[in-house]
Amino acid sequence: MIRFVGSRRLVVRDEVQDLSFPVLLMYPTHVPAEIVAMGPYSLEVAPNAPVDGGPRRLVVLSHGSGSSPLVYRTIASHLARSGYVVAMPEHPGDNRNDRSMSETVENLRDRPRHVRLTVDALCSDAEIGPHLRGDDIAVIGHSMGGYTALAVAGGQPWAGPGQRVEVTKDPRVKALVLMAPATGWFGLNDSLQDVTVPILLLVAEHDRMTPRWQGQLVLDLIPDRAQVTFKIVENAGHFSFLSPFPPPMRTPGFLPASDPAGFDREAFHRELPQDVREFLDRTSTPRG
Repeated sequence: MIRFVGSRRLVVRDEVQDLSFPVLLMYPTHVPAEIVAMGPYSLEVAPNAPVDGGPRRLVVLSHGSGSSPLVYRTIASHLARSGYVVAMPEHPGDNRNDRSMSETVENLRDRPRHVRLTVDALCSDAEIGPHLRGDDIAVIGHSMGGYTALAVAGGQPWAGPGQRVEVTKDPRVKALVLMAPATGWFGLNDSLQDVTVPILLLVAEHDRMTPRWQGQLVLDLIPDRAQVTFKIVENAGHFSFLSPFPPPMRTPGFLPASDPAGFDREAFHRELPQDVREFLDRTSTPRG
């Protein structure tokens, strides 16, 4: 069956922070797609088309600090074409247009709530909600998004000695994909004892921002290491998990577009979305 990718934008309200934040949604649809410009990127999507079929698994994709949902468009579009509904919130105060909350304790507290609020909003949406399996959520996170995924799945972060960050576990989350995760806030021995879901853990061989020890922390502290599918991406750097940028953006001064010498990001992004999809297929909660 041929599936196209639908897209729409939603706005989610955060009453605690007294603000709203945008969420980009990508999902399977039967409506033929067209080339749509979103910022500097061109995506093949059917804007505001209906969701095809269901109920479907919802995947929330949490971007890195100071980043954007659109830099993970290759993963999101592949998953949508494969039958998943993918929600990509733009974390307020920690995105490419606004870094006012980056590197604050408040950001550690708020990011996991953004994920929960996104799930709440979509499950209660009159058009989207009926197409979702609201009790079988997966979260994908890169860098600070990896922190966010662990926190929403039961991880207990600490901002410093005796500084417990108030986060709430969401029992609807049933699987995590962690790409070069930032994990330094989970340093205590029991910080990840309540993370009991299957995890796909991907670390980059030459990552200077979230080095391999941060991925190792996940392996060491979760209660069941057998739950983790672990892979070191050879010759990759921290930003190699971002979708390939358009040629005009691939300048030496633009760090997110840079990779270690010899790394082929285009080839990697022909494999990465498939690896993520296969993991999500394996870990999806059986229906009936």
